[in-house]
Amino acid sequence: MIVEVRSYRIKPGRRAEFIRFFETRAVPALRSHGMKVIGPMLDVENPNKFVWLRAFPSLEDRDRLKEAFYEGELWKNELEAFAMPMLDSYDVILCETSPGCVFDAAQEES
Repeated sequence: MIVEVRSYRIKPGRRAEFIRFFETRAVPALRSHGMKVIGPMLDVENPNKFVWLRAFPSLEDRDRLKEAFYEGELWKNELEAFAMPMLDSYDVILCETSPGCVFDAAQEES
């Protein structure tokens, strides 16, 4: 499995607003495209940061699903314009799970 560890730095004072958007609009849209989402996880030391995970069966699936999402009408015409002005920056670490990886949270969602 391919997992993106995504770390977002939100503009000061806007994390609660971004989290509401993320949970109510972004997560359902990502899942509707077949992506597994775990999060958000709030940084306890930085009130302007949060982390979330996005998982894909393979690199090929990642490319296909991301293209479908980011080239889609919902992202281009609505979500992007709402989300991006609230972000200062973001970082993505692309990982592959090892054979012994335990992913209990993802199994609970299924």
